[in-house]
Amino acid sequence: MVQIAWLGKKSPFCGNVSYGLSTTEALRERGHQTHFIHFDNPRNPVGQRTSLLANDPDVSLPYLVKSQVYTIPSPRALRELRDSLARLKPDVVHASLTLSPLDFRLPDLCQQLGLPLVATFHPPFDAGLRNLTAGTQQLSYQLYAPALARYDRVIVFSKLQADILERLGVPRERLAVIPNGIDTHYWKPAADGETSSVLRQVKQRLGESRVFLYMGRIATEKNVEALLRAWRLVSPEGCRLVIVGDGPQRMVLQNTYDTPDVLWWGYEENENIRVALQQCAEVFVLPSLVEGLSLALLEAMASGTACVATDAGADGEVLDEGAGIVMSTQGVTTQLRTLLPVLRDQPVLNGELGRRARQRVLERYTLSRNIDAIEMLYADLLEQTPMAA
Repeated sequence: MVQIAWLGKKSPFCGNVSYGLSTTEALRERGHQTHFIHFDNPRNPVGQRTSLLANDPDVSLPYLVKSQVYTIPSPRALRELRDSLARLKPDVVHASLTLSPLDFRLPDLCQQLGLPLVATFHPPFDAGLRNLTAGTQQLSYQLYAPALARYDRVIVFSKLQADILERLGVPRERLAVIPNGIDTHYWKPAADGETSSVLRQVKQRLGESRVFLYMGRIATEKNVEALLRAWRLVSPEGCRLVIVGDGPQRMVLQNTYDTPDVLWWGYEENENIRVALQQCAEVFVLPSLVEGLSLALLEAMASGTACVATDAGADGEVLDEGAGIVMSTQGVTTQLRTLLPVLRDQPVLNGELGRRARQRVLERYTLSRNIDAIEMLYADLLEQTPMAA
C-alpha cells in the first residue's frame, strides 16, 4: 500500500477535476491511502488553520482566484501545504498541476521534506502551431519545462506531448506516457430496452430529433463557434445540436446561435445525466484548436457514440485507423460543412464508428490500465528512493 498526497482540484468542474477524482477513487479501491489536498478555502480567516489531522483524507488550501484554467493561491498556501505534508508524511506527492504558482515551488518543497514528487501535466497543445491559440499554449510549455525537469516523474498523455517537453529540456527518463483512462463499466452504451429514470428524463428533454453533441468548456480554444457556424450553414433536417457546458463564450454564442435546432443545455454537474446524454447522442463533435487528451472524447467513445474531433493534442491519435473521423484544426467549419450531411444521411456508418470507438477505448484507454501504469510508476520511484518509503 502506498500513501499518496494528491494535490489537485475539486472545483470548478473541468478535465483536471475529473482526472483527480476518478484516479484517487480508483487508487483507494486498490488499497492505497490518498489525502486530497486542494484549493477550497477562499474565506479562511487569518489565524484559522487548515485541517492537518493525519487521518483526514482531505486538506483544503486558501486561494485568491480559482477558475477552470488556473489558480492563484493565497500567500499562506505554501506554508499550509508544507505543514500538511510534514504532518501527513506521505510516501509520494502527486500533483495534478493546476496552473498555479505553487507548481513551480513544489520541487524545492518536496526536496526539503525528502518526498518523491510526481506531476501530471494537463495543458492542451497543438504541436503544429497552426493557430494563435496553439502558440499561446506552446508558451505555457516553455514556461513550465524548467520546473518539470526538477520533478521526479512527469506524466503526460501521449508520446507527442512527451516529445515536446523533451525538446524543451525535460529529461526523457523523467517522462511517463500514461493516457487518460475511462471506467468502461460506467461509460457504456445504453442496454437494449433500458428505461432508467435518468435516461427517460434526458430523452424527454432532448425530444425526438437525432442528437449531435458537444460537451465541454465553451471557450476560444474549444472552437465551438466553428461547429455552430457549420450547423447553421447545413441545418441537418431531423437533427439537433446539443451544447453541454459553460464558459466565457457561452452567452455571446448562445445569443448568436439560439435556434430551435440548437439546444443550450448548460453546465451539467450530475454525472449520471452526462452519461445519459452520451448514450442518447448519435454523433459527438469536438472542434478544439488545442487539446491534451480529452476525457469527454473518451467518454463519448466508451458510450458507443460516433466521434468527430480535430487532431489537436492526442485526440487525433485516439481516433486514428478508423476509430472516428479526424479533422485538421484549420478550416474546421469548412470540414464540418462537408461532414455533417454525410453523418446525417449515414446512420449505419455512425453505428459502425460508435462500435469501433468503444473497441478502441477497451483496447487502450480503460481506467484499470491507467491505474496499473500509475502503480508501476510509484513502485519504480519508491524503489529508487527508499528513504521516502
